[in-house]
Amino acid sequence: MVTIKHLKGGKESKMDLLVMENLLFGRNITRLYDLKGSSRSRYNADSSSNKVLLDQNLIEAMPTSPIFVGNKAKRLLERAVWNDTSFLAGIDVMDYSLLVGVDEEKHELVLGIIDFMRQYTWDKHLETWVKSSGILGGPKNAAPTVVSPMQYKKRFRKAMSAYFIVIPEQWMPAIINPNPSSNICEDDSQNALPE
Repeated sequence: MVTIKHLKGGKESKMDLLVMENLLFGRNITRLYDLKGSSRSRYNADSSSNKVLLDQNLIEAMPTSPIFVGNKAKRLLERAVWNDTSFLAGIDVMDYSLLVGVDEEKHELVLGIIDFMRQYTWDKHLETWVKSSGILGGPKNAAPTVVSPMQYKKRFRKAMSAYFIVIPEQWMPAIINPNPSSNICEDDSQNALPE
């Protein structure tokens, strides 16, 4: 917790801060993604170098430039996402992102959960209702970006799992997905795994 004392009037404000490492330090990042697992308003039309790309940019690039990972790396990523999202949902936090930097020089990915993390308070409940009703416009078939922490966690996990494609290894068992989803960014509650 940080306490800030204003010089005029002496009013104090307190703020909780979470300090994270600079994931991009000393890296030659060729592509940088800010991923939330949502398709609503998640496209950056300006995809020139040094621009942060969003979920729809990654989905658009997947047929020609997918992000491949090994089986072990995928399991580690899914476990880290699972643990972090369980913690964040447990304290009613949502609206976080997975920052993904592609370092093609070192053939590595740098990843970390980032963002201005907000608790799901009554104003966020109201925003969810307004956005899902379509009153303010936006696509009718897209889920709202502001959802409860539990819904956010499920959507985030599903999308992050789909965004990173496993490279088949020699001793890897065949994986068959009996129920492929048409939209990897939306909640699929009826097929969700139990907590």
